[in-house]
Amino acid sequence: MLRTFDVVLIGIMTAAAAVTYTIKHRAELKLEEVHRLESEIKLEKDTIDLLKADWALQSQPNRLERLVNAYNDELKLQPTDSTALVHLRELPMLKSQAPVPATTEAKNGAKPGAGAGTAVAAKAPPAPAARPEEEDLMSTGSVE
Repeated sequence: MLRTFDVVLIGIMTAAAAVTYTIKHRAELKLEEVHRLESEIKLEKDTIDLLKADWALQSQPNRLERLVNAYNDELKLQPTDSTALVHLRELPMLKSQAPVPATTEAKNGAKPGAGAGTAVAAKAPPAPAARPEEEDLMSTGSVE
């Protein structure tokens, strides 16, 4: 009986050694993958740094000024006026975002003074445009 018990223990120890070796091998493969990914990340970061440095060299004002002077006849560049620059909030809104005027409400059968709480004004569909290809996308109005 002692010999059977020894054989069972040897089998269990062999199985445990095989499982341990498999786990160790998988861990080493994962470690190699982590090192490979870290080297790829470092390469990408170095590439980004190199591109930032290159952009800094390419966009130097004195270099750009030399290029403008050299190619001024072909490009015919003019300085931008400070009044030509606007913020997004200063642009006119799209016609689709403009508020509905009171005359449109009167056409749809609602009273001009009635608010959006009336059933007629809420259910009235917008008037179809006669020629959508010629419709102006920008509304007119003052700039803030």
